[in-house]
Parts: sequence; structure tokens; C-alpha cells
Amino acid sequence: MKWVVKPRKRYRENVTSEAQDRPGRTPKGERTRGRIIDTAARLIHERGIAGTTLEDIRSAAGVSGSQLSHYFAGKEELVHAVIGRQAETTAGNQRRADLGSPGGLRAWRDMVIAQVKSSEGKGGCPLGSLAGQLAENDPRARALIADGFGQWSAAISDGLRRFHDAGYLPDGTDPDDLAVTLLAVLQGGLLLAQVQRDTHLLETAVDTLLGLAGISRPDPPAEAKPPHPA
Repeated sequence: MKWVVKPRKRYRENVTSEAQDRPGRTPKGERTRGRIIDTAARLIHERGIAGTTLEDIRSAAGVSGSQLSHYFAGKEELVHAVIGRQAETTAGNQRRADLGSPGGLRAWRDMVIAQVKSSEGKGGCPLGSLAGQLAENDPRARALIADGFGQWSAAISDGLRRFHDAGYLPDGTDPDDLAVTLLAVLQGGLLLAQVQRDTHLLETAVDTLLGLAGISRPDPPAEAKPPHPA
């Protein structure tokens, strides 16, 4: 069965439902709320949900306790907002990547590996790591994370459809199926990079899948290429 997702509409309904009865916020209020969410997202990615307190977030965001409680009824509601922010950021970054050409796909692959190398894999996937902490005890969080993965998969699919339409994929390759498979490979590879503090297995997994899909591995840097024979 294919994973068919209509991410934007469903996701927006879920995220906004908790605050539907609240009065409208001013632009300044929106900026303050956004700063709280961004701060919480960063700390939770670094420390985990259990290791991040509301006081940690309040202090790092530079807001008062009354401001924090004004925007969020409690930690659970703030964590749900963090899920939304991580999903939106991840899917948005994916949409901006050019997966419609071999060069663009290779550049995206290199960007992913470089980002993980720069952090040494710490924190794992900003969205996937939340699933491991919440999926079994918070049904609403699980649904939000599922929607986030749906957005991410749809963004990959959009790029791979262009790649397919340009004639780069082998006959019979379904770009939507390939997108789901690539997302699954990324999640497993990011987890391995997190626990091993090394990207080797992530690179192997991604490159192997791209190779099986008929997409060659990235070319080595110019300086690494063997010299042409005289």
C-alpha cells in the first residue's frame, strides 16, 4: 500500500486546534511565541524532552513565566508546537532542494551528509528523534509527527517526480515509492550516525539506494580524480 499524504491541510488543522479559542496575537506576540518555540526546539533536540524543563526554555528564550504560560498552557502544548516547527522546517528545506536533476540530487545528498558531519550526528533527526520519545505515550504528538513525515515524504516525491519526468529514473520506478524508501533510509542512517558519531553508514545507505535507483554516486572532488594519462 502506498503512503498517500495530503500534508498541508491536515497538519494545519491539527496544529491550530489547540489555540483556536485564544484571542488573536499581535505581530510582537507572534514573534515572542515563535522565539519560544524555536528555543524549545533547539534545547529539546540537544537534550531530549525529559532533559528540557520549562524553566530552561523560559530562561534561554528570555521571557517571563507569565509570558510562557500566556502562549502555552503547559509543556505538552509547547512540545506539540515544536513538532509543528520541526516538521515545517524539514519539509521546507526539502522543497528548496533541487531533486529534479542528477546534479541537484547529488548536491542535496552532500548537504545532508555535511550537516550530519558538522554536528557529529548529535541529536539525530530533529523530527524522527521526537517520535522515539513520544509515539507510545502521546497519541496527538504521534499524529503530528506522522503528518510531519508525510510532509517530508511529499516534498521528496515532488522532486523525484521531476527527476522521473526528465527521464533519469529507470523504467518502472515509482517516484513516490522511491521517496518513501529514501526517507526510511535517511531515518535509519541518521540514527546510526547519532549512536556511532560517524556518517559512514549513513553515506553507505543513501549511496546504495541511489545506485539501485540508477542514480550514480557523487563525483569525487576534482583534486581527487586520477590524472589523465600523458
